[in-house]
Amino acid sequence: MKKEAILYEKLDGMLNCHVCNRRCVISPGKTGFCGMRENDQGIMYSLNYASASSVAVDPIEKKPLFHFFPGSLSFSLGSVGCNFRCPYCQNWAISQADLHEIGTRNILPDEAIKLALENDCKSISWTYNEPTMWFEYTYDSAKLAHENNLKTVYVTNGYMSSESLELISPYLDAANVDMKGMSEKFYQELCQAHLEPVLENIQTMHDHDIHIELTNLVIPGYNDSKEDLKLLVEFVADVDVRIPLHFTRFYPHYQMNQVPPTPVETLEKAQKMALDAGVKYVYVGNVPGSDGENTRCPECSELLIRRDGFSIGENNLKKDKKCPECGAEIDIVF
Repeated sequence: MKKEAILYEKLDGMLNCHVCNRRCVISPGKTGFCGMRENDQGIMYSLNYASASSVAVDPIEKKPLFHFFPGSLSFSLGSVGCNFRCPYCQNWAISQADLHEIGTRNILPDEAIKLALENDCKSISWTYNEPTMWFEYTYDSAKLAHENNLKTVYVTNGYMSSESLELISPYLDAANVDMKGMSEKFYQELCQAHLEPVLENIQTMHDHDIHIELTNLVIPGYNDSKEDLKLLVEFVADVDVRIPLHFTRFYPHYQMNQVPPTPVETLEKAQKMALDAGVKYVYVGNVPGSDGENTRCPECSELLIRRDGFSIGENNLKKDKKCPECGAEIDIVF
């Protein structure tokens, strides 16, 4: 669905997009890097407004968000396009697709909110592809969601512009930011992007009281060195030791089928490093059968929430958010 975009500047026939940190300058008749914004006779249009490629009712744990209404459902929508080019992307079939190559369904904001409420969802999430790629739609939907007492979630690479983040922040309740690595080299070579804007946006989200959780997919030989993990842990601790941090296991995929799965011991070492640095809630994901996705008290290690896949198997956390064993205050949103 085509709709005039927001956050752009006219430059002598060219259009400068201000939605993400690529800040594409788009010639007449052309689209930006993401393929979702077009210069049509001096007006920028979003080509995928309300164009959903993927719709599901997901557990909030799938985002992953472990400290934001655990056990609740989130109405989840994805569109098409991305401002990164990760060769290991799990959702490459939509993130790297041409809008006209795959089937989409138009779901206007009011219909999305209606469907979320009908499915007993606590929140609405924009996920599967980068939500900034249909920013106007997520912005309109987020405002309407708040009017209907629905929480809002971004699952994002964190590369939105400062302008778009400032605009949506009053209507954005939570975000899981996928931190690809902690080196500029990684971002340039694997994502065709830059590291610093992501770090800045994480800090800004925190400053705006948006609930954030961070995910780092640990890829052998690329971002798994002791130095890389140390830099990431130090960054998280500097922003706020209460931010939940998810280290997840890489499996061969897309254009990186030659890279082996992440050794479990690498993830466990990363987890220990983060805990030793004072980060309170550190998880290990994509390792079935492990204890790595359970929430434990950061003070006494009491089991608070046991997870079985994306389901809550046991919840021992009191409604006052205090550990039943030692009384420590637990950083979680109910």
